[in-house]
Parts: sequence; structure tokens; C-alpha cells
Amino acid sequence: MTGAQDENAVRVALRIRPQLAKEKIEGCHICTSVTPGEPQVVLGKDKAFTFDYVFDIDSRQEELYMDCTEKLIEGCFEGYNATVFAYGQTGSGKTYTMGTGFDVNISEEEQGIIPRAVQHLFRRIEEKKRAALEQGLPPPEFKVNAQFLELYNEEVLDLFDTTRDVDARNKKSNIRIHEDSAGGIYTVGVTTRNVSSETEMIQCLKIGALSRTTASTQMNVQSSRSHAIFTIHLCQNRVCPKIDTENDLDNRMASELNQMNEFETLTAKFHFVDLAGSERLKRTGATGERAKEGISINCGLLALGNVISALGDKSKKATHVPYRDSKLTRLLQDSLGGNSQTFMIACVSPSDRDFMETLNTLKYANRARNIKNKVMVNQDRTSQQINALRNEIARLQMELMEYKTGKRIIDEEGVEGINDMFHENAMLQTENNNLRMRIKAMQETIDALRSRTTQLISDQANQVISRAGDGNEEISNMIHNYIKEIEDLRVKLLESEAINENLRKSLSRASSRSSYFAGHTPFSSSLIAAEKETNEIIDLAKKDLENLKKIEKKKKKSVVKEENADSEKKKK
Repeated sequence: MTGAQDENAVRVALRIRPQLAKEKIEGCHICTSVTPGEPQVVLGKDKAFTFDYVFDIDSRQEELYMDCTEKLIEGCFEGYNATVFAYGQTGSGKTYTMGTGFDVNISEEEQGIIPRAVQHLFRRIEEKKRAALEQGLPPPEFKVNAQFLELYNEEVLDLFDTTRDVDARNKKSNIRIHEDSAGGIYTVGVTTRNVSSETEMIQCLKIGALSRTTASTQMNVQSSRSHAIFTIHLCQNRVCPKIDTENDLDNRMASELNQMNEFETLTAKFHFVDLAGSERLKRTGATGERAKEGISINCGLLALGNVISALGDKSKKATHVPYRDSKLTRLLQDSLGGNSQTFMIACVSPSDRDFMETLNTLKYANRARNIKNKVMVNQDRTSQQINALRNEIARLQMELMEYKTGKRIIDEEGVEGINDMFHENAMLQTENNNLRMRIKAMQETIDALRSRTTQLISDQANQVISRAGDGNEEISNMIHNYIKEIEDLRVKLLESEAINENLRKSLSRASSRSSYFAGHTPFSSSLIAAEKETNEIIDLAKKDLENLKKIEKKKKKSVVKEENADSEKKKK
């Protein structure tokens, strides 16, 4: 079973292989150039193509894997299908890129995509088990199995079948391709090998790769004569992610649900496709059986091109997609326009003698970029129901919070609605926050103006003193401090007067109301008590005002006396 759909475009990378020694000896020129800093390649003088990634002649295998495949392996652990397939003319480096050649002398740096993906897969399995144990959770259970198919002359062959007679590959195969109710493609009659380690998986890959059909042509010493599809199936049973308890809402219920350790089952399949190279019989010099193989290869690639055109051409969206024209397109139905994250690696030769083949490959890959796949998480029915119930719990918790906060109400008729007071309260809170910001800004402005006023008054006093004679720095500082204190006291005086005025208004309102409630003793007594308290506050405010005025007068007198004393000293 699957979850919600998500559109995901087929991504395309271009890889340009280095020139062969034979091509250099024959004087072939390089006809490709990569735009620096851009995923763009120019063929010849004016034919430019842009892809998601472009890897030039000096690119490394690790760089290609990190950009194209690493994220797809990570997606498999979240239940997403993935496909990586290499396309290009014969001898363009597809098998080297995918890593199905298994040359004895190959170094670790030259390992292809499949061996690196296998290493990555089992490393992440161990990391996830270890992380679960560190968090005190049951470790997830993983089941990994592999299939290796070969499409030779439009017949699907099982490369893991050790009982198969090599000479009987031209006979009709018993393997059948079927489609399930959800639109997924699966095969019947294929050997599936369960693996539990990286070593076992690599050994399976080697066994299948050695059984694959290869032959020599004029363009490639070891040319693949069939399409190969290596498939890894991953099934994991893990603890469901914890429920997010925002705003600490009903944490007890959420903790009980999380302590139950509900499990979900996710499945994913990863196709690694090494397509046989497109070839022209005139250049390969193939005859007899080799020519028949070349024709079959080209027919399959033509059908694949028609599917890509039907899916990628926006004007042909309503037309039929010819998946059944070839067994290759039938096997890749999930990967092209279906439930899979797909990455196409177009391999080309940089030599000018392969100009037309390279141009056709670039056009082919450019059309594939327009394909949109419908990616879904692969879950079993029970896991889907668990997720649906958990989402329902989260929704109900949110609704309960809205009732508790008063956002939702139920009127007398039993109709649910949104409380107007909630909206009004939210508006008032917003307005209150805005007013707070304005008050803060105004206070900062007042402080700045007060300091400016203090500075101006002190400057005036200093000018008066300097006109009378030589100024003294200590006297200037003292005057500045006095003026500053006077200004602070003036501000406090204004604030006290404003508070006094508000209290007077409150008292007058309270006294006017008292006449209406004269008959009610409890209210009138409380009003009298409030009035007494108000009068006491007013008296205290008046005393504070008088004290402030006296202090201000004293300070002004002291400043005048000091000025007079200084002037007398200067006269003497």
C-alpha cells in the first residue's frame, strides 16, 4: 500500500568519458566543452544542453555517486522507490559508471554506483540500529533481498538462476511481468536472494555480472549485449515517529501513545539499470548473432525513447504511453512516470567521430527531464491506518486546545462556531503590543531630548561663565550635573502632576456614582474607604510635589550663589 502522492521530476546527469588511447592515436578531436560553474555542455560550436549535473572528463566515481545516488539510498529508508539507469551509445562508459563490470584490477576509487550503494545501504542499516538502541527504543528490523535480470533479445532471463543452460538463452523464458492493483510492476519466476551483509550482496552482484551476455565489436572490446536490471528490495519494521506535542497539550495522552511503541512497515525497491548501448551496425561491423542482438537492443531503446517522448512532451499528455511495446519499458514502467525517484545518467564520448551519437544521446536525455513521477511512501495497510489514527489524534488535540482557550464555542442551538471574543482579544493583544512598542520608542525619544536639553542649558551656562572670565572645568561639570538633576526632577514632577490629575478624575467619578447607590450600605462603605485611600494618595502626592519644588529652589539658589562667588573671585 502507498501513502500520499508527490510530484518528482526525473533528474538527469551527463557524464563525459575520457578519450581512449585508440581515439588519440587516430587523431580524434574533443567536440564537447563544459561551461565552468554551470551544469551545461556545448557540443560542437553552438549546440548547448543544460542538465541537473554535468561531469566532465576528469570527474571521479565518488563525486558522481554523492551527487546522483546518495540521497536516493536515504529515501529508501523512508519508503521511497528509486531508479538509476545509465544510457548512451556503446563504449561510452555505462557499465563502468554503474559498476557491473567487476574488473579484477579495479581499485576502490574506481568502484561504480552499485558497489558504493551497497556499502552505503548496509552502513546506514547498522547506524539506524545503533541509534535506536542509544535512544532506548527497539532496533528496527531490516530484510534485504536482491534480483538480477537480463533482457536479451526481448527475453527476460534470471542471472541468479544457476541451473540455467547458457546455450539455452535464445529459448523462451518462463519469467512473467505483472502489474498489481496499485500500478506497481513485479515479476514472477525470478530467483530472489536474501542477503544480510555487504559481502553477500557484492558476491551476488559478481555472480550475476559474470553470467551476463557480452561480446566484442569494432567499437567496444567487451560490449554488453543485453540490458541488465539489478534490484534491491528493502523492508523495514520500525517504531513509529513520536507524536509532536505542541503547546504541552495533553502530554499525558501523548506520552502514553509514545510508550506503546507502535510499529510501521516500510518497503522500497531500488533498480540499478545498465542499458545496452545504442549502436549502428555500419560502425560496429556486427554480423549474424551480433547483428540480431544489436537490432533487438535498438528496438528496446526505441520503445524507451517513445515512452520518454510521450511522458515528456507536454502537448502529448493525453496520448497513450506505449509501455507494452517492449519488455524493457514494461519493467521500467514504475521508474518512468510511476512511483519512483528516478535518476538518468547519460554517458557520452567526447570524440568528434561520435558526434552524431553524442547529439542523439543529449536530445534523448533532455526529453527525459520533462517526465514527472508520482512518488509515494510504500506502507502496508496497518501502518497506513496507524498513521491516519495518529493524525486524527493530533487534530482532535488541536481542537480540544481551541475549546479550552475559548476560540471555539457551541451556541444554544448546538451549532459550533468561532468565538468573536477570541478574535477581539487577539486584535486587542496585537494593538497592545503595538502601543508598547510606541511607548518604548517615545520613551527613548524623550530621554534623547532630555539629554540634549541638558547639554544645551549647560553650554549656555558655560558661555556666561566664560564671558565673565576664565572658565573652570570643575565648575562646568558641576553645573552640568545640577542641570541634569533639575531636568530629571522636572520630569518626575510632570509625571506626578499627571497621576494627580487622573486620581482627581477617578475621585470625581466615584463621588458622582455614590449618589446612585446611597441605599446600599456595603457598596457605599467600600466607596468611602476607596475615597479615603484616594485622598491619602493625593495628600502624599501634594507633599511630594512641595518637597520637589523646595529641593529645586534650593538647588537653583546654590547654583546662583556659586556663580556669584565665582564672579567675585574673578573681580578680586
